[in-house]
Amino acid sequence: MTPIPTRPAGDPDSVRAALSTLDQPLFVVRCDTGIAVTNDAAQARTAQVLAAVPPCRPESLGDDEFRHDHGVRLAYQAGAMANGISSARMVVSLARSGVLASFGAAGLLPDQVAEALAAIRRDAPGMPFACNLIHSPSEPALEQATVELCLRHEVRCVEASAFVRLTPAVVRYRVAGLSLHGGRVVAANKVIAKVSRAEIAELFLRPAPERMVRELVAEGAVTAEQAELARRVPMADDITAEADSGGHTDRRALVVLIPELVALRDRIQRELGYPRQVRVGAAGGIGTPSAAFAAFALGAAYVVTGSINQASVEASQSDTTKQLLADARSTDCEMAPSADMFEMGAQVQVLKRGTMFAARAKKLYEIYTGHAGIDTIPAAEREALEDRTFRRSLDDIWSDCVGYFRDRDPRQIDRAEHDPKRKMALIFRWYLGLSSAWSIAGEPGRLTDYQVWCGPAMGSFNTWVAGSYLAPVRNRFVADLSTHLMRGAAVTGRVAQLRVAGVRLPAAACTYLPTPLEKGT
Repeated sequence: MTPIPTRPAGDPDSVRAALSTLDQPLFVVRCDTGIAVTNDAAQARTAQVLAAVPPCRPESLGDDEFRHDHGVRLAYQAGAMANGISSARMVVSLARSGVLASFGAAGLLPDQVAEALAAIRRDAPGMPFACNLIHSPSEPALEQATVELCLRHEVRCVEASAFVRLTPAVVRYRVAGLSLHGGRVVAANKVIAKVSRAEIAELFLRPAPERMVRELVAEGAVTAEQAELARRVPMADDITAEADSGGHTDRRALVVLIPELVALRDRIQRELGYPRQVRVGAAGGIGTPSAAFAAFALGAAYVVTGSINQASVEASQSDTTKQLLADARSTDCEMAPSADMFEMGAQVQVLKRGTMFAARAKKLYEIYTGHAGIDTIPAAEREALEDRTFRRSLDDIWSDCVGYFRDRDPRQIDRAEHDPKRKMALIFRWYLGLSSAWSIAGEPGRLTDYQVWCGPAMGSFNTWVAGSYLAPVRNRFVADLSTHLMRGAAVTGRVAQLRVAGVRLPAAACTYLPTPLEKGT
């Protein structure tokens, strides 16, 4: 295809304005003054039309069923960030703007989760939202407690993350919401499973394990009728392909992961013939309009953002940490041991710039794998840990751990008292757990210990908004971020359509630039 000459009449700003008028068709025409890009249908009727693209509103991107089933305006989700960083305030703000958001319940005590869910239900009555349900192999009681709270507060969607296997808790949540209406199985409790591996995706693409369901029936957690209905529906309504993201991540490439999961979904759909197909969304690296459009172009039903929301006004993060995030580049991330799956060697992606957390956490894991317990650590190494990392004696830290788990999960203490390796893990997890709390609180003496979950999308977002009104943290309202990303994705889609038609527009005109939104937009 021969490219259409590109010296459009008018300056790049006028071309950009035409591209951004998303509710009208766009025409590239040859006129007396040369090549013009216009939304004027009358002008197009009297000129030679070289290319045309239809209206493309942000609401038309992604899967219609996602918007319908979740009752939202955009095929967009703000994913959960643990310890309540995805705050009730953030969830409410996005719910009111027609966007699905997931409350960051992971790492919180049940009373804190209950308080947040009640606040969301009060401040966004009847509006859709999700609650994070994180796999907790070290503390299964917390996973069970989260499900109990979601059922009690009638939370109709959970974002299941970091699962390495199905558990009775997540199966109970799904099956307890099943009913039969007009011969059709209705799943009142929706599950969005965030995965990065095909074998985990398959667990959620298939029905709940029958053995596990039978056990739930025996316990009275679900009914026999619901158990029978569970055979006819998958465990999840949506599968989020999690690529290179903040927090728990395998740093997968999105262009590989989405097609892989779509192909798996299609194979299982052919095998089982569900009445409705499970949707596949995209997360990880979504920080710019181009990234969002690329995900939709790969076939994603919806996109999920995470890291960029952590620096928003509504995020439960300290101003110090938000500024660290706003200064980050896409290369300022590093992998470090996770608190919740420390013994398993699981890692999370964190911010590297401005903090020493990653290096110190790696050292703790190195010591953990090399010693049988605290008492076997050489004296000099133990002294260095107490002076530089913990800043207290390890015996004092253990006393804190006992008090912490007495309320949270007393079984942890019993196990550790008879297992020196387990005791060492809990002591080390004290640091890993509190490091994120210090970041959230903005603890002034612990800046170099801040654990800030972050993926490369944060840096790409900062580059995109540099020089715009969204550069300062004080202007990063989370609803604005979703609006601009989706508007920009729609503009990027129009540019791509023109490019396929042979139109080559000036690069300066093709970049969507965020400008302040009018109230009510």
